[in-house]
Amino acid sequence: MRIDKYLWCVRYYKTRNIATEACKKGHITVNGQAAKASREVFATDKITLRKDQITYKLTVLDVPPNRVGAKLVDIYRKDETPAEAFEHLELLKLSKDYYRAKGTGRPTKKDRRDIDDFHDYDEDDNIDNNIDNNTETTNESEV
Repeated sequence: MRIDKYLWCVRYYKTRNIATEACKKGHITVNGQAAKASREVFATDKITLRKDQITYKLTVLDVPPNRVGAKLVDIYRKDETPAEAFEHLELLKLSKDYYRAKGTGRPTKKDRRDIDDFHDYDEDDNIDNNIDNNTETTNESEV
């Protein structure tokens, strides 16, 4: 079975065309070699694919006859993707919480205040600590 069809059948890509494009862009390797969309896949092949900033690592267990349901996917592949990859993705999402999508227009006054509060949070803590430290040193020198 072709690699693009296999990845579509085991539900890594929504359409076969998207899987083919991923092959053309070099996001998919089979046994350590870059794979074209027409590359044949057999049992025990190791597939590495890059999607949504995660590098998935799979082992082909069997070749499905056609697209299978989500519950049956584990019969045809073994997912060896490390858990750290998914944790890294969560951290990236959390770090972009304040991000506004382009084209949504100018931020409202409330949006601007929220963004400023988000950026100034750490700076305010440091300023308060410095003021407390300075008052303590001046009080000690007066005594």
